[in-house]
Amino acid sequence: MTEQNASPSRTAPAPASTGFWRELRHSLSNPEFWGLSSWLDILVRARRSRFGIFWLMAPAVVYVFGLGSFFAAMQQRDLALFAAHVALGAMVFRILMSTLTGSANVFASSHAFIMDGHMRLTDYLLQSLARSFFDFCMYVPVALVALAMYARVADLQPAGLLLAPLTLLVIYVNSLWVSVVFSLLGARFSDFGQLLNNISIFMFLLTPIIWYPEMMPADSIRGMLMRLSPFYHFVQLFRAPILGEAVEPLTWWYVGTMTVVGLVVATFTYRRYARYVPLWI
Repeated sequence: MTEQNASPSRTAPAPASTGFWRELRHSLSNPEFWGLSSWLDILVRARRSRFGIFWLMAPAVVYVFGLGSFFAAMQQRDLALFAAHVALGAMVFRILMSTLTGSANVFASSHAFIMDGHMRLTDYLLQSLARSFFDFCMYVPVALVALAMYARVADLQPAGLLLAPLTLLVIYVNSLWVSVVFSLLGARFSDFGQLLNNISIFMFLLTPIIWYPEMMPADSIRGMLMRLSPFYHFVQLFRAPILGEAVEPLTWWYVGTMTVVGLVVATFTYRRYARYVPLWI
């Protein structure tokens, strides 16, 4: 059999016309690149500092016990209650914002590999999600400390804790389609990543992480802006069941609709525009 007629190797990239789901399935079945490279990136960052991996936990400590202490005193709240509220909200916000900013630059930062043509684009999307997952893991020990010192331990819901992994799965499914759309936008518009970095602080302040949602009534302008933000709904979907708080019906409808519509949009967007990524970057 001639070289031209030989079947492609298992690691050869599938054409963009094969579609998003087929390429994603191949990438998931071969995690050697995106899983290992993400973990090595974490190790390299840790080895460059004297305190190693503990520096990667520093943002979580600052958010939960630094900002948490400041805003708890400002709002006359007990830190033993407020720290758990901040920790659980910051965990989810970190996943989403890390996905947004990471995916917007993932193709441009992998220019050499993409032009070489030996990897699927979905490998780089999963690499971005894996990095956000490792960042999320840095929040887990701090969140456990915050929950351990929670003044209303009796209010912690075992069902909410058991539901947390399923909620994280929903969050990462949405992070997946977001990474598809935002990575293509970042490849097409080189300044898109900078735009996301600049609005990240605004989105953090708009999301009820260092304050409570009831401070913004639904009929107020600020309350409506808060409820338009997907960050609010994902944070509440994860945090409220654990702390024994009610989840608004709007949140269930918002997240469900966003998940279905987002996956459809990502499927068609990837099929239509993924082939242009080498030209754009």
